Amino acid sequence: MDFIQRELIYIWYYFDIQLRQIFWYWILGMFAGSAISVFFKDKIHNCFVRLSNKNIGAAKIVIASALGIASPLCMYGTIPIAASFSKSGMKDDTLAAFMMSSILLNPQLIIYSFALGNVVLIVRITTCLICGVCCGMLIYIFYKNKPFFRFDGFQEPENHDTSPNILIRYIKNVGRNIKATGVYFLFGILLSALFQRYVPAEAVTMLFGGNEAFGVLMAATVGVPLYACGGGTIPLLQQWLLDGMSVGSAASFMLTGPATKITNLGALKIILGGKRFLLYIVYIMLFSLIAGLAVGVFI
Repeated sequence: MDFIQRELIYIWYYFDIQLRQIFWYWILGMFAGSAISVFFKDKIHNCFVRLSNKNIGAAKIVIASALGIASPLCMYGTIPIAASFSKSGMKDDTLAAFMMSSILLNPQLIIYSFALGNVVLIVRITTCLICGVCCGMLIYIFYKNKPFFRFDGFQEPENHDTSPNILIRYIKNVGRNIKATGVYFLFGILLSALFQRYVPAEAVTMLFGGNEAFGVLMAATVGVPLYACGGGTIPLLQQWLLDGMSVGSAASFMLTGPATKITNLGALKIILGGKRFLLYIVYIMLFSLIAGLAVGVFI
């Protein structure tokens, strides 16, 4: 057996193990995410609309952040929805909380994250919720009497779930989810297999685990270029955590990754403009560092 054949066997071995470990989380995420999108998306957004009419102070921003996590839409679906809410009179602080948390997390990604363990799952949900709340509060404080977003030109997103047969709508939505995430999911497992084969566990511990401050900084930085799809990063995070990555570093990676994903940045640049776009980048990097360090203190 030559060198290449032996290495391919090793890589397949690691790939197969990881696939067996998280495949069913991916499947469950597909079906549950599609169910929320088909059956509950409008209810979630209607709750958000009703929220704008309530005078409940800062609690409105907290609820808006929670609804952003519950929303199944991607960034390019969330922005047109937010634009329509803005036209109806919803304030930018509430919109910011909703959009920020929606960028970071959704029901499908929550289910994927069960593969990382209960502690990491709770940390992910909590830090994403707080990130949305802090974003909304900062805009309330510094942009109370001036606009923060520019929604000119955005229209309601096209609704693909239009079949009169609800089962057909659901099946088509599952198919779109598989098409959108399947390649990234398999690529993430392949990257994880390559890491297991060629990157010593001690190197992961040294980068992301030993020195908490340095590990969080490295995770925040690595999250920017490596993050392409939420499902695709789960295999990597799972292996890194097994190899010694701290939960604080994982929290930082899970914040900067989706927040700086290239497709999300492209959409945000349009509605923020240059100056506010830079403020967004500074905010997410600082928050991820602080959150990662705080998680490291308590966990």
